[in-house]
Amino acid sequence: MARVLAFVPDLLFGSGVVASLEAAGHQVALASELAGADPGEVDVLLVDLTVDPEARIAAVQSAGLRDSKTVAFYSHIEQEVRVLAEEAGFDLVVPRSRMAREGPELIARVSG
Repeated sequence: MARVLAFVPDLLFGSGVVASLEAAGHQVALASELAGADPGEVDVLLVDLTVDPEARIAAVQSAGLRDSKTVAFYSHIEQEVRVLAEEAGFDLVVPRSRMAREGPELIARVSG
């Protein structure tokens, strides 16, 4: 199973995602920032792009986690955010609702 660092500011949504990922056997840590993250301890970086997506994408790009797979989720009504994340090189970009429904499977898919 994957070691996941969840860069998710919405603690209510984040706790639900963490619970479902942990129930599926993934090790998950929540992060409010990425500075100081140990690249050797992160298989998958999960990023919430529903708040300040440009700044969060920049934080990911400067975090030094290049060997980690990246999964981002966004509000389904903000397709431009999806495009930004795809252009930034995220491995998987999905709507927030899909992350809520299929989180463990999505993480397993990219970490596989």
